[in-house]
Amino acid sequence: MTECCSFTCLAIIALLEWKLGFLRAILSMVLRKLERVSAPVIDVPLPPLEFSEPPAAAPLNPKAAGEGKIQCFDKGTNRPLGVVAALNKDQIRGIISKARVAQEQWAKSTFTERRKLLFALMDYVIKHHETICRTSAIECGKTLLDGTLGEILTTLEKLSWTAHYGEGVLAEEVREVGLIAIHKRASVSYLPIGVVSAIVSWNYPFHNIIGPMISALFAGNAFVGKVSEWSCFYAGYYQSIVRDGLKKLGYSPDLVTFVTGYADAGEALVELTDKVTFIGSPGVGKLVMRKASETLTPVVLELGGKDPAVVLDDCDMEQLIPIIMRGTFQNCGQNCVGLERVVAHEKIYDKLIKRLQPLVEQLSQGASSESTKDLGAMTMGGLSVDKIQKLVDDAKKRGARVLVGGNPTDKLKRFYPATMIVDVTPEMEIAQEEVFGPILVIFKAKNDEDAARIVNNCPYGLGSSVFCGDVARGHRVSRALRCGMSNINDFGINYLCQSLPFGGTKISGFDRFAGIEGLRGNCLVRSETKDRIPGVKTNVPPALQYPVTPNSFNFSMLLCKVLYGQISTMIGACIGFATFKK
Repeated sequence: MTECCSFTCLAIIALLEWKLGFLRAILSMVLRKLERVSAPVIDVPLPPLEFSEPPAAAPLNPKAAGEGKIQCFDKGTNRPLGVVAALNKDQIRGIISKARVAQEQWAKSTFTERRKLLFALMDYVIKHHETICRTSAIECGKTLLDGTLGEILTTLEKLSWTAHYGEGVLAEEVREVGLIAIHKRASVSYLPIGVVSAIVSWNYPFHNIIGPMISALFAGNAFVGKVSEWSCFYAGYYQSIVRDGLKKLGYSPDLVTFVTGYADAGEALVELTDKVTFIGSPGVGKLVMRKASETLTPVVLELGGKDPAVVLDDCDMEQLIPIIMRGTFQNCGQNCVGLERVVAHEKIYDKLIKRLQPLVEQLSQGASSESTKDLGAMTMGGLSVDKIQKLVDDAKKRGARVLVGGNPTDKLKRFYPATMIVDVTPEMEIAQEEVFGPILVIFKAKNDEDAARIVNNCPYGLGSSVFCGDVARGHRVSRALRCGMSNINDFGINYLCQSLPFGGTKISGFDRFAGIEGLRGNCLVRSETKDRIPGVKTNVPPALQYPVTPNSFNFSMLLCKVLYGQISTMIGACIGFATFKK
């Protein structure tokens, strides 16, 4: 009878908890809807998308406009777009000073106000989806579809996740205490740092600068970000979108600035801001870290990758093929988490090649204005084309077979053709260096252990994928890969799971942005304690007070036995069970 009553009570409690959780979810949904409806409507002039200047007859060069300026080009046509200013250190110092003043007010804003800004940005991005894609396509040479997947979808998901979950992530956390501090309430608070900065890469000019800004602003910071000189023409337009939202919420537009410039502009951000995220190459990342050491500025480094797809012999080939194609050729392969290595089990190696080769041969390429093209242009033009060709030529000399492409025909070096190379081995340069181009590279592995060996024999360690039928087997292989992120039977989906941190190991960098860890990384993480029960305070026992007595040490030993001896384990377990939070 007693057991029946206990079961009934537990069932009632569980039902009440479920109903309470359901009601909370309904209330949250209603509140978010009201916040989104009441969010300001962002309205800024649209940028130019058509240009009359004749195409330049020489390869791209941002410094062609002279000192203090950046010459911008349409990467698909080589048509000059215009000139933007290359800011110097004094100009950036003034921008950061204004940002600090604006941040003092923003730090006092409510999460509701911050969400309204994010909702306003979401609505604007959805409404002007095509315009933003076209700016990115002109700026980088990518196709409109690549723009949707890399600029729009990723940005909307980050805005959505931060708006719906960010407040919970940044809420004060109450932490457990031991027996010695049982009278205390321990907690962790996530407070704004001040002015957060980012120096971002050129491959996704909209998302790369908006992404870190979202986290910085929601955590209560100001944000100053430097865009690459290779994709900076529309930075002023992107900035105007955010600033209009801030103004309509009653906050200073100085809270957000997207700066344009060269290396000295990046150095200024590292020196003058409170934390910096750098997205770029390992070589430049080392320079950023060295500069940051002068001021002990915290840094997050994302330095690229050479992501593998390990293909086991029991994989679902029908699922695999489209993912390999998208993962390799998205944005012409100019992705930090693009598939740069396909490591296939020897039992299906030939079959995989046979399936992929005709697909690669069918890929079309052209200027971004040609919306039906599969591949666009190389954003850095000749610099990228020459590097890729060097890697391809080295692979051929060492015994790899080039089945498709491998030789660019565009004299202005705007494009590199879709290329497929097989029989690649770890000692080849193309197996060790980040290609950042439309090159499908395939290795043969004898077994699971050999596949892991091939993957790990590389200095990069950002993301990875394992394709398999037996998920347990795939998980074992995944755990053997030395990298920061992994997907079983998928590629890159972790970045659309915005609760997950993003980052790598080895020369791919360290620390994380995105996810819970990334959002909290924009904060001063502060530990706090206070009295749990009014009137119950910490009192130093007489034996531990100064001046000490002959019995002081004996008392300290007894105290340790009481608090941490075997009987204390039972007491601690009871307290832990009673205070356990799901």
